[in-house]
Amino acid sequence: MKVVSFLPAATKMIYDMGLQEYLYGVTFECPKEAEHTPKVVRCILEGKHYSSIEIDRIFSASKAQGKSLYWVDDELLESIAPDIVFTQDVCEVCNIDTVCTETAVMKLSKQPQLVPLSPNNLQDVFECALTIARAMGKEEVALHYLASLQKKTDGILDTLRANKAPLKRIMLMEWIAPIYNCGHWIPFQIAAAGGVDMLSNPAGDSIVTPWDKIVRYNPEVLVIAPCGFDVGRTREEISVLTAKPGWDELAAVKNNQVYLADFDMFTQPSIGTLVAGIEALSCMFHPEIFKADEVVAKKFVKFDNLVHH
Repeated sequence: MKVVSFLPAATKMIYDMGLQEYLYGVTFECPKEAEHTPKVVRCILEGKHYSSIEIDRIFSASKAQGKSLYWVDDELLESIAPDIVFTQDVCEVCNIDTVCTETAVMKLSKQPQLVPLSPNNLQDVFECALTIARAMGKEEVALHYLASLQKKTDGILDTLRANKAPLKRIMLMEWIAPIYNCGHWIPFQIAAAGGVDMLSNPAGDSIVTPWDKIVRYNPEVLVIAPCGFDVGRTREEISVLTAKPGWDELAAVKNNQVYLADFDMFTQPSIGTLVAGIEALSCMFHPEIFKADEVVAKKFVKFDNLVHH
């Protein structure tokens, strides 16, 4: 059986479940575990260093012209002759979509099974792991994998209840220029970690959110995790936010509760990374109760506003 993954989240779950021996092709932005696997999907932004504003402009222009940012290496895909191709239809910015995938697959002399993974909420992402394993005839592997992750999230919830932890008023940003709120499964992650994001869009797309609305909402904890950015990349552009009027008056800033976090714990919907995101969020919201393990601790930092002024 030969499998090709057109989205990083599927690649990550395949590796997490120990099924990588069946993986013959991935995208250019798949996790580091797959760095030596042939890259079937490429992007016009690949290898370039654009600012948040530039990336937003490039995508908006490409969408207006009906063009995709992604392309498929047809010759490589033909030579692999996959039995299964995993794809998605949640976000055409983050990954190649199902329509582009179908166009590429139609040209193949051997037609693979096309398996779209399009989760909207956290439970859907759990289901995606099952869908992947089931398509590969390995359902029991997914059940074992998911049980261990469910145990982690249950443990966080039990600890919150045992400590009567108050619900924190949160905002998580998926992009900073322009500012996007968080959507899809992220509000459910926030809830599982003991917070509520009233500016979010649960199970739906993230949208541009006006700064004055954020100032009025006045989050107690602000988490900044732009899609595709790690902590270091976000720090390069944090002045976009700190220069805004009213930044210093936000409760999160006053109380030193602003955090920068790696995107893959939130906007990459592999269930293992999302559960790591819940663990990280619980430490941000309730540091008096939770302490991050060695792996999760490297995925987020507290932003010290005074140091950066």
